Amino acid sequence: MQNLTGKIALITGGNSGIGLATAKLFKQRGATVVITGRDASSLDKAVTELGEGAVALQSDAGDLAQIDALMGEIKQRFGRLDVLFANAAVAEPVPFELVTEAQFDQQVSVNFKGTFFTIQKALPLMANGGNIVVTTSLSNRKGAPNFSVYAGAKAGLRSLVQTLGLELIGRGIRINAISPGPIRTPMYQRFGLPAVATDAIQERILNKAPTGRFGEPDEIAKVALFLASDASSYMVGEELVVDGGIGLV
Repeated sequence: MQNLTGKIALITGGNSGIGLATAKLFKQRGATVVITGRDASSLDKAVTELGEGAVALQSDAGDLAQIDALMGEIKQRFGRLDVLFANAAVAEPVPFELVTEAQFDQQVSVNFKGTFFTIQKALPLMANGGNIVVTTSLSNRKGAPNFSVYAGAKAGLRSLVQTLGLELIGRGIRINAISPGPIRTPMYQRFGLPAVATDAIQERILNKAPTGRFGEPDEIAKVALFLASDASSYMVGEELVVDGGIGLV
């Protein structure tokens, strides 16, 4: 049942981490995969890893004009979209009292506004049987010191998925979410912190994790495949938590 043969799948933030792992799995299960990202060099590397038939399009998930252009390109190439995995995200750890307006705007633009309008602008390409999967975060349910903006935006996405679950099901389009816990991705290195600080953050997480380890991107990809396929046909507006039990402690 977890088969995407003949499907056109768009994965935002598909050039690394969870997005790239999901693109590989979707392609293995028969989908034609389109990935996006802001960095051209990482996109080139990712599409080489994915192999023949995969498409990489440079696009900033927080820029509405670029989202419009992305959907226009997909329409021109394929005429439709069957699966949307809205996965692109940015995070910047900052103590609450030090958050600037620019930092707030950048994170909200990508993590909430960008996802909101990516879904909206993808809908004209989607028909009955379409599937949307959104990456939220464990931080939207569990306190995340220094990540107030990121966590707030992800909580907004959880609410959006519940609302759109009801709003879109009449059109035969399902939407659900994945809430990952700590996953071994390049995001930690993108915080711009000294290596010792990044290591300390990861060590603190490991000390809390019941499994004693970070999750791997392909463990999230398997859940994304489940939600994007007919295997989850009776799931609407749900958020699956995949965190190795860290949300329990």
